[in-house]
Amino acid sequence: MPIARLEPHDDFLRVHFAEDEGPRHADFHWFWLRHNSELDRHPTTRERIVCSSELPLGLRPRGVKVSEDAFALDLDWGDRADGQVSRYAAEWLRAHAYAADRVLVPPPPSDSASITVHASQVREPLVPFALARLREEGAVVVRGFGKDTEALIDLFGAAGLAVIETHFGRIEDLRTDNTTNRNTDQLGYTDSAVQLHTDQPFLERPPRYQLLHCQRPAEQGGENSVVDGLAAARYLESLDAPAFELLRAVPVTFHRKQAAFEKVLVSPLLDFDAPGGFRIRYSYFTLAPHRVPFATMEAWYRAYNRFATLVRDERHQLRFRLEAGDFLVYDNWRMLHARTSFTGARWLRGVYFDER
Repeated sequence: MPIARLEPHDDFLRVHFAEDEGPRHADFHWFWLRHNSELDRHPTTRERIVCSSELPLGLRPRGVKVSEDAFALDLDWGDRADGQVSRYAAEWLRAHAYAADRVLVPPPPSDSASITVHASQVREPLVPFALARLREEGAVVVRGFGKDTEALIDLFGAAGLAVIETHFGRIEDLRTDNTTNRNTDQLGYTDSAVQLHTDQPFLERPPRYQLLHCQRPAEQGGENSVVDGLAAARYLESLDAPAFELLRAVPVTFHRKQAAFEKVLVSPLLDFDAPGGFRIRYSYFTLAPHRVPFATMEAWYRAYNRFATLVRDERHQLRFRLEAGDFLVYDNWRMLHARTSFTGARWLRGVYFDER
């Protein structure tokens, strides 16, 4: 029973088998493979001589290949002074496959071209077209619209959305020299990087959509990124169901405290039962100190950190730079967004919308 090919992933190895009978492929965690190395058995009795607790969970092999006859998998863990590698017979792998023919859940998308259009190339009313893309993809970037934000607001209004005023005002002027908004004592009005987050997670119903309309790009930096939070949640569920369940079940406190504004809300990060559909609340800078049960605290942090590592991986992000006249619209219930630090007089106008 030969091995057809190998498909390495961050957390596991997919082994494709050449024969039609039985599973066509199987997934194996790297740690499971290391724990089952025949090199960690007594040469006479063939009993294990290494407990899994002696091995670090982050183990990854230095080399991965199919044996010359294609009937075995060879893994070089890089820790053998004698140069030996762990060998796993294809027949043995198939017999012990605990994830045979497992269906892969894709990670969040990373091709920003999939959400980008140019206003001059859209042959139908622009905003209804953009909203259709938004509802399908979670976000859309439109190049070359122009810098008239009020005209853009009118177009979104005609398409069925209403402006939602927040404690910042009706339109946010996201610039370091802001003089037009209230409550500007927060990161968005500085030139600092703002890592991935959702907006207004401390409100029972955060605004559904946000428009970011570029008036003037930064001299350097100021790139944007968005991540599909729904895709990230489903991807986490496929890799680590207990972590996913903790993010769904454990309520945490979001606390926005500014000089002239304060709001608190307790909610899980992932809500699949929210009115109107899936909702993610994710905002590292408005999380209050966690007060989850003692016996859950470490597991909660592991779950949160695994999700954070997943979404902060650039391979799972849609990254782009807005130029003057470009705009981004994203679903604030589904997408996380961020920006890099910058220099220069960067100016974006932000508007929140919801369905009428």
